Order: sequence, then C-alpha cells, then structure tokens
Amino acid sequence: MANRLSKIVTRTGDKGSTGLADGTRVEKYCARIHAIGSVDELNSHLGVLLAETVPDDVRELLLHVQHDLFDLGGALAYPAAQFAEDKLLHMDDAIAHYNADLPPLKEFILPGGSRAAAQCHVARTVARRAERDFAALAQLEAVPQHGLPYLNRLSDLLFILCRVLNRTMGQEETLWQRKSVKLQET
Repeated sequence: MANRLSKIVTRTGDKGSTGLADGTRVEKYCARIHAIGSVDELNSHLGVLLAETVPDDVRELLLHVQHDLFDLGGALAYPAAQFAEDKLLHMDDAIAHYNADLPPLKEFILPGGSRAAAQCHVARTVARRAERDFAALAQLEAVPQHGLPYLNRLSDLLFILCRVLNRTMGQEETLWQRKSVKLQET
C-alpha cells in the first residue's frame, strides 16, 4: 500500500481554507466542513466508547459503524462520491436485533447509567448534531444519498445501545420524572 499521508503538516490551511479530496479549496467554516467535522467528532466519541468494556458483539458493531462513518466523511470530502445503501440496511438490521429484547419504554430516560452507556449517550447527541449539519448542507449542495437516513438511524441505534449497555451492566435506567411546571403569563 502506498503512503496516503506522507506529509501531515502542509500549512495550506493557515489562512482559513481547507482542501477537499477532489482538490477544491473551501473555507473552514463552510457547511460541508461542519458536516465533515461532526461526523469525525462522532467517530472519535465512538472510539472513546470503545475504550470502555462493552460486549463483544456491540464492539464489533461499533467498529463497523466507525468504518461507515469514515466512509461517510470521505464521501462528504469528495462531493461526487456515493455512500452505499447497504450501510443503511445494515443499520436497520442492527436496530431490529438490539431493540428486540428491550422492554418497552413508558417514560423518557435520562442520559447516564454505566460509564459505557453515558459515553454512548454523548455519541448519540453528537450523531444528532451530525445529522443536523448534514441536513443543513443538503439544503445548499449535493450530499451522498443515504448519508442523512444513516445518521438518523445511527442516533436511534446508539439510544438502543445505551439501554443494552446499562442492562448488560445491571444498571437501572433513570426515568425522567414529569413535574408540573406552571408558566406565568407576562
């Protein structure tokens, strides 16, 4: 395999622009770079989650997701690239599999529980931001076709995995306690 990144420090971004994979230069604050950054941050949070003790099947799934997210970031960095539909189908299968044995929720749950589940909740919220950034980019430019539904499903999967991780660790979920709030008229 050839060296892909033989030079890490290029100084080409010192003035606030960055290069896309097709050679196009864009401002670092543009919507495409926001979306790429959010996907990258999400992938990093999954890396932190994988530093925790998680069941082998969950570890394998999350590693697969990390590869998918790297592919999605690449598809965003190379605007003509595609993001395969089979990744979305794999996500749907994982959601069905892990949700099948969970008890139905009767109330919202608060983020937390075991360290792994808490970190999974953080990844879930970053997935939602990546989804919002991707959707904002889609209003301006062409995006990989299956990327937005993938990120939407991924946040759902991560919520389910939070519950699975807490259950595996014997950790009770903390249910949101509805309190009546009186609104004052001004």
